[in-house]
Amino acid sequence: GLKLLGLLVATLRFLNGDETAISRYFNRNRERKGFEALAEGMMAIASGDGRVAMSKAARAEKFLERPELTNLLMAQAAELAGDTRRATAVYKRLLSDDRTRFVAVRGLMMQKLSEGDTATALKLAEKAFSLNPRHSGVQDTLLQLQTGSGDWRGARKVLGAKLKQGLLPRDVHSRRDAVLALQEAREVFDEDASIETREAAIAANKASPDLIPAAAMAAEAYIAKGKPKLAQRLLVKAWAAQPHPDLAAAYAAIDPEETPQARLKRFETLIAARPDHEESRLLKAELSIAAEDFPAARRAMGTLAQAHPTARVLTIMAAIERGEGSSEAVVRGWLARALTASRGPQWVCDNCHNIEAQWAPVCANCGGFDTFTWREPQEGGLGPAGGADMLPLIVGERASNAPETGDFAVPPTDYVVAHGEPGNTPEENEK
Repeated sequence: GLKLLGLLVATLRFLNGDETAISRYFNRNRERKGFEALAEGMMAIASGDGRVAMSKAARAEKFLERPELTNLLMAQAAELAGDTRRATAVYKRLLSDDRTRFVAVRGLMMQKLSEGDTATALKLAEKAFSLNPRHSGVQDTLLQLQTGSGDWRGARKVLGAKLKQGLLPRDVHSRRDAVLALQEAREVFDEDASIETREAAIAANKASPDLIPAAAMAAEAYIAKGKPKLAQRLLVKAWAAQPHPDLAAAYAAIDPEETPQARLKRFETLIAARPDHEESRLLKAELSIAAEDFPAARRAMGTLAQAHPTARVLTIMAAIERGEGSSEAVVRGWLARALTASRGPQWVCDNCHNIEAQWAPVCANCGGFDTFTWREPQEGGLGPAGGADMLPLIVGERASNAPETGDFAVPPTDYVVAHGEPGNTPEENEK
């Protein structure tokens, strides 16, 4: 009834000289049908019915002739229906309109991500960020892609944008920027020990003093600049926050030519920063063994063999027993226990519990950024470990009489840096 009345009114107006009355009536009618279809299509998308949404999008396009609206609906409907090819075609049409270009680029980016084409997705994310730098979703996606591809400098720029826009607390920004700065410096440090690179490592440490790799690298930079006292100061500060074998190795590098006895004395300053921490006690025991003061090593260990019998603790006990002249049976007993003991603290991803031998800014397993913490995994991480956290058998016959102990028979590189070649005399280590 109302439709007929509307048509009659339009006809009367036309007869009275309003030449566009009838065309306006039909245009309004088409527009009403188009917006109804558009609304129904949006509801279909919300309910997860891609096919119905595509049908409604086509109907809306027919009546409205507003591609900036209907193409958006069509692209989303096609994606929901699994018609990727059609969605891509629609997104590409949207690229020509300034009003919809960002949505189109973001849509294409999400498609490439779902396809696993991260290289193309990164380029699209960079474009989307340039079009709308305040979009938090695009910022997060771009950050993830940049860190995954090793674009640390680009990631720092995006992180800075998030800070300026108030999307990131300042303390969180400082920590994450330090991680990015550290990794950026690490990748060129070995090949290009320039002043700029060294300063980047030092800046990363200042931004986040508790970041262990940054402290170790900053110390290396200070040593290279001929400022060992500054290296010592920052390492003691880092040790007070979180004792770690890498910090001890960096502290040893301050004076690599010193005798084991001199080293033990120099390390007293570092150990005093956290004297009761397990890492400090293990370090003191290792240094005492290197200086052939086995009673002091045993005193440093205290009750660790009973309270927290990790592979490293038990291996140190084996070295103490051998140094004090205990029988092979006793030494083998400690080593046998070490083979199946927990490895102790390791770099563990807080997201997926992946374990890595070395710290990394991004977890290779889950892609999480800055998710590694130095702690003992829940499952214990059974088995012997390599690297700076293991003590080799440094007294007496090692490889011939020792049981099959894997890494125990081979001195790790960081230990050699800290203590000299196992089995050598102090004079030989000084050569």
